[in-house]
Amino acid sequence: MRKILVIGAGKSTAVLIKYFQVKSISENLHITIGDISIENSKKLAGDHPNTEAKVLDVFDKASREEAIQKSDIVVSMLPARFHIEVARDCLQFGKCMVTASYVSPEMHELDKQVRKKGLIFMNEIGVDPGIDHMSAMQVIDRIRNQGGKIILFESFTGGLVAPESDNNLWNYKFTWNPRNVVVAGQGSAAEFIQEGTHKYIPYHKLFRRTEFLEVDGYGRFEAYANRNSLKYQSIYGLDDILTLYRGTIRRVGFSRAWNTFVQLGMTADDYTLVNSEQMSYRDFTNSFLAYSPTDSVELKLRHYLKIDQDDIMWDKLLELDLFNPNKKVGIPNATPAQILQKILMDNWTLDENDKDMIVMYHKFGYELAGERKQIDSTMVSVGKDRSYTAMARTVGLPVAMATLHILNKKITTIGVQIPIHEEIYEPILKELEEYGIVFNEKECEYLGYNPDGVKG
Repeated sequence: MRKILVIGAGKSTAVLIKYFQVKSISENLHITIGDISIENSKKLAGDHPNTEAKVLDVFDKASREEAIQKSDIVVSMLPARFHIEVARDCLQFGKCMVTASYVSPEMHELDKQVRKKGLIFMNEIGVDPGIDHMSAMQVIDRIRNQGGKIILFESFTGGLVAPESDNNLWNYKFTWNPRNVVVAGQGSAAEFIQEGTHKYIPYHKLFRRTEFLEVDGYGRFEAYANRNSLKYQSIYGLDDILTLYRGTIRRVGFSRAWNTFVQLGMTADDYTLVNSEQMSYRDFTNSFLAYSPTDSVELKLRHYLKIDQDDIMWDKLLELDLFNPNKKVGIPNATPAQILQKILMDNWTLDENDKDMIVMYHKFGYELAGERKQIDSTMVSVGKDRSYTAMARTVGLPVAMATLHILNKKITTIGVQIPIHEEIYEPILKELEEYGIVFNEKECEYLGYNPDGVKG
């Protein structure tokens, strides 16, 4: 049997394993799930005859090497910073590898050695990055093959709560790593190109410079800019493009409310708070406000942020229990971002039967035969429950499909790569449609830069 080693049994692995198990008879597969927690591995393996659960600590060199040597291909579903440990072993033992994560500098440095050994290290084959690459390149290549020239490309993705499970004032729940949500946008200014001019949005302004999007059947959304929209400019072959912008989707009103945390300093992650373990949520909130012998914490915050008491923003803050004197942080030597994450997880964790939702929106502006045209492409995927989420589906399925295509030698381009080539995106996007992951395209009047901020 052909042996697939899956390292990591986290949130997105359930759908991936299910896909392999369904294919195991027809494709002659044996799946080994390795995780530091044997309980997590066993839960995903179930009682399937072609699936084995085992303990695998990625920092235990001997057991890691043994497991990789016994496999025909390796799927790393570990946190991104741990992929390199697996990658070096795959290189040593001549095994192809698949991950959903961004190509790190350390992974990129392995490219020449990977090519020399004739291996494929496929990265960025989840949802974002992943499905966004494939769906974008499919349209970009099609326009180019018709003789068109791309002059505008905007791309937005969001992991959200589905409408039927949307029951808080923020219209949001965590569907992925909460830490990434809390520290999003930090580190450098957001950079993009608009009408041929480089533009920058510093972090303290990021959540007040939003775009608006309309998605048929799902209403209006907003999006804030990703940190670096230009990362894929050359990779996509868009060096001469006039507008290039990538962003993160939220429901309208989220960014304005989130900006309160940014302005207070609650998203900071570069220092720790004294006696954080004993702090109440009220103490935490008060620590960012000026001292007053008379004013309450609530009044100080409203004055500082200029929030009226009948403003929906105030209700959103109250909903999070930020002023509760009885709830304890309970985290020693915590940064503000870590404490904020804990407070938000109290309120934004998916309930057992909650459904999440992935929304992706691409906008292509192009010139063809002397005319300027536009294509809008949208995809919405709704999850089943807290375990089989839309996030798990849109990350796990393309990872699994790419793994099988590499095993079957349908993907043959060697090296450290991402899914921007037709041999990768065509069959995977076609198969994803069978799982309800479908892009709907419509021809629109070319709008270019839209001063009212509305896209659609």
